[in-house]
Amino acid sequence: MKKLALLLTLLASFTAYAQGDAEAGKAKSATCAACHGADGNSLIAANPVLAGQHEKYLLKQLKDFKLGMTSGGAQGRNNAVMAGMVAPLSEEDMSDLAAYFAIQTPKAGSTPESSIPVGEQLYLAGDKERGIAACIACHGPRGNGTALSGFPKISGQHADYIKSQLMAFRDKQRNNDMNGMMQIVASKLSDKEIEAISLYVGGLH
Repeated sequence: MKKLALLLTLLASFTAYAQGDAEAGKAKSATCAACHGADGNSLIAANPVLAGQHEKYLLKQLKDFKLGMTSGGAQGRNNAVMAGMVAPLSEEDMSDLAAYFAIQTPKAGSTPESSIPVGEQLYLAGDKERGIAACIACHGPRGNGTALSGFPKISGQHADYIKSQLMAFRDKQRNNDMNGMMQIVASKLSDKEIEAISLYVGGLH
């Protein structure tokens, strides 16, 4: 019991130490604003909403973009624009930016009625016959994901961005997902299904 208590204490200490400084992140976020908005609410549908996203997830993506740059795309997440953005960032910078955007308030999205028949079915139940896992299993009933497990919040996200990422996973152009789970799911989705899911998750809040 004493060993468990000590382990939990050390883990808590590490977690607290690893967290970024949101105020410092705000000061460093000026270069992010052009694409993602000053508060992380991107007005450009191709660029993701960062506001309210899990800090751990945001930090991982920044590190993966940097790894993609330093490995020539062999590892991490390869994106020419983001490679240029993360190039000058230190680990502390990335932690601070993740902390800042994580505490911003995301704007509410919406779910078009036309996306519900296909999108809702796949999100809530998947497709057992085709081996497609339900999205709700990892991203939750409201699309909030889970901070500790690293599953991102997708509710309120731009449909265009969700669509582009699902296609990237399906086409193996993005492979920084945990245990390849998103690649496996996306590989079994049609263009029509990807479109429906992308639109559906916007209003899960």
